[in-house]
Amino acid sequence: MTGQQPQKIGAALGAVPETALWTLYHRAVEARRWDTVLPDPRAVELVERIDYPFEERFGPDGGIIGQIQALRVRAFDREVADFLVRCPRGTVVCLGEGLETQYWRVDNGRAQWLSVDLPEAVALRERLLPPAPRQRLLACSATDPAWTDEVDAGHGVLITAQGLLMYLRPTEVRDLIARCAERFPDGTFVFDAVPRWFSRAASQGKLHDRGYTAPPMPWGMDADEQWKLATAHPAVAEIRDVLPTGGRGPVGALLPYAARLPVLGAHRPSVVALRFSARAGRGAAAGTVVR
Repeated sequence: MTGQQPQKIGAALGAVPETALWTLYHRAVEARRWDTVLPDPRAVELVERIDYPFEERFGPDGGIIGQIQALRVRAFDREVADFLVRCPRGTVVCLGEGLETQYWRVDNGRAQWLSVDLPEAVALRERLLPPAPRQRLLACSATDPAWTDEVDAGHGVLITAQGLLMYLRPTEVRDLIARCAERFPDGTFVFDAVPRWFSRAASQGKLHDRGYTAPPMPWGMDADEQWKLATAHPAVAEIRDVLPTGGRGPVGALLPYAARLPVLGAHRPSVVALRFSARAGRGAAAGTVVR
């Protein structure tokens, strides 16, 4: 029957997996703009297919939140795209991927992709975004070492964790970085972090809008504390701050500038790239990432 609308798919998720719907919604709002900084038709399509009260739950997006989220996502996209230039047959591991649509934005037609997420998130992703031949979905917590056995590291590995580490305990963050450094000594790990004040506010239930309250975020790291990440494992060879670029209007003009201000820049959200090397940091002691 022509003109029939596809049946919508429900999305009943727990507190942390539900954050994937928050990021998806704001990404889609930004993608609908004629002057978007992140073309993402898949995100728009997903919001239309999911039976969920997005605007009622998360509120209307006037453009600022959506653009900030899109610029964060673009930082990850740049890192993945650069990796695929260096390692065109490499493996991209996406921890806690949720409903991210990065594969459709930056895939090069040759790489392998592994999505690692909690069972309820994987089940929803399977219905909405069935994996292509070079994509695999693994229902497994990012803190479970078992996922590392599923990675083909023969042609290079890049691991991403978008909107994930802040929901882990500090010891779990340390262990995850150390595990990646140990198992993938020539790999790269790209993740984002919220500053300490933001982590405290979330853990106290103060981050809320309309019908939504962000779940607790046990781990926070100020941007000027990134050097502490080197204590997670001797194989951490490089720590690089990945700054937002290509923004629109006042947001685009102010974000890169604000990141370089002494006080404001130290207490901002950040995207960090860690490069591992088996030859780095011989004799360095492993320790706590951030307390």
